[in-house]
Amino acid sequence: MTRERFTALVSGEQKKLRQFLLALCCGHADEADDIAQDALVKAFLASAGMAESERLTAWIYKIAYNTFLDHKRRRTPEIALDHNCQIASTQRADDAFRYQALYAALATLPPKERTAILLYYLKGYSIHEISQIEDCSEEAVRKQMSRGRDELKKICKRNDTGLF
Repeated sequence: MTRERFTALVSGEQKKLRQFLLALCCGHADEADDIAQDALVKAFLASAGMAESERLTAWIYKIAYNTFLDHKRRRTPEIALDHNCQIASTQRADDAFRYQALYAALATLPPKERTAILLYYLKGYSIHEISQIEDCSEEAVRKQMSRGRDELKKICKRNDTGLF
């Protein structure tokens, strides 16, 4: 695949990929941008042998997810994670806090559960597609989603966020 063709195929997906990673990173825009950039570079370098008929979007999300996990493994925790996740935004101040409660709740979930929830609800991927992205069984994805939903409900009810 040529660089021009790769760029054309990916350009429409960049904003959605960044939103996915922003949610995975609990609103930390700089971290999400770094991971998105790394993932797209990895995808481009590996795209030479890829046929254009293959599902490029799911493949890129798989690379982004794995890059996110690699980033989390390498990163040493700077501060303890709390439930007051701050988000950076270039939009109006009111918009910066729109999803604060959701990001804080998502931050408490393990990465696999958070990813399954985000891919299913934010991106609309099927259970089968998520299992391919996460390299696990469909039953494992169903369990991750169930545990994640249950935990999010508990957190949101406990904090009276009104999200559920």
